[in-house]
Amino acid sequence: MALDRQKKDREMKINQNCRICEIAGETIVVNQGMSSVDMTRVISLNKTARVLYETLVERDFTVEDAAKVLKERYGIDDELAAKDAEKWVESLKQCRVIE
Repeated sequence: MALDRQKKDREMKINQNCRICEIAGETIVVNQGMSSVDMTRVISLNKTARVLYETLVERDFTVEDAAKVLKERYGIDDELAAKDAEKWVESLKQCRVIE
């Protein structure tokens, strides 16, 4: 029971106002809830970041869940998956894409 509560406390989700779209061959995140667009804060996703976004967008998740996606998709080791997942989460949290 305590482990379930700890996991729940660490869960996050992708902001439901955010959508991804392609512009000139680049995948970007657009926050549809903002009344004005600040083009100095365009959020561009590489292919791996897009895979994580599309896999996790509809549910609550943890950094460990993101790492699992990376391990399963790319066959990388636990340490690298955890490091890359943490970077992805922190980057999108700074931009308020992840809550």
